[in-house]
Amino acid sequence: MGKEYLIDSNIVIDFCNGKLPADGRDLLFTIEQPIISVITHIEVLGFAAIEKEEKQKLKSFLSFAHIIPLDLHVSAKTIELKQQHRIKLPDAVIAATTLLYGYVLLTRNTDDFKNIHGLEIINPWEI
Repeated sequence: MGKEYLIDSNIVIDFCNGKLPADGRDLLFTIEQPIISVITHIEVLGFAAIEKEEKQKLKSFLSFAHIIPLDLHVSAKTIELKQQHRIKLPDAVIAATTLLYGYVLLTRNTDDFKNIHGLEIINPWEI
């Protein structure tokens, strides 16, 4: 079985808006089922000024995604990461989820995660 990827909010948004570079888009097309954190689900649909057409594209993408819930294991790892690093709560949840499930994180915001040991990151803008 190949690598599995946790897709960050910025990648979902860029993909749905047709802004992801070709190589990044090609990588997403190799993924059988998109995997996201519940935080990504909240972030992409929670933006107040979202256009109706964009919201529909996002909902369509998310309807195919496997959404990883926030449970006590993810919570404990998130707390550990927050204690060790200066990291925002949503990023800590995403990093914790990625680490606990053994995924590779797809994100454009690599600087937000660069100091987290053991976290494998791919920036689809730099493939």
